[in-house]
Parts: sequence; structure tokens; C-alpha cells
Amino acid sequence: MEKIRAIIKNEAPDCVESISYGMPAYKTFGKPLVYFAAYKNHIGLYTTPSGHAQFSEALSKYKQGKGSVQFPLDSAIPYELIEQIVAFRVRENSNKYTK
Repeated sequence: MEKIRAIIKNEAPDCVESISYGMPAYKTFGKPLVYFAAYKNHIGLYTTPSGHAQFSEALSKYKQGKGSVQFPLDSAIPYELIEQIVAFRVRENSNKYTK
């Protein structure tokens, strides 16, 4: 959890950090960036449908929902992939803000 938070803060140093839906939540440019939470058997990452659509191939081996993915705790957490997804979402929010 701390490593995921560090990734988010590194990729989005000006993000607004809060709790939403009972989990850590981050916003950039007034728009939701990502949420994440730890569960008994997985870490859930919520990056909106666009964040998942962009990385659908890399995420295909994980259990997913619309805008969510589950990384099992009995496997290595794909921190580099999480970093790429967060960076994508930062750019996406920035583009929406500047239009």
C-alpha cells in the first residue's frame, strides 16, 4: 500500500489526497485520478474505465471490473504497470483540464 501511494505521489506530486468510498483517493485537476484498497487476498486498483482500456492487454491476466483490477497478494504486484497507468491518468486529466 505504501509503495502504491509513493508511486502515485511521484507521478502526481500535486495531487489531492483524500478518502473516498472508504479507500485512499487521489485527484488531479479536480478530476478523480486513482483509488486503491487492500483486501484479504488482493489489492484493488480503480483508475476509471479509460485507465483500464488503455492497458487492457497488460491487465488481461488479472480479475477486472469496469474501471477496476485486482492484483492477487500471492503474486508479485506489478508496480511498474501501476506507475504507467497512473502516469497515463495524470496526462489524461491534464488534457481534460487544458481543453
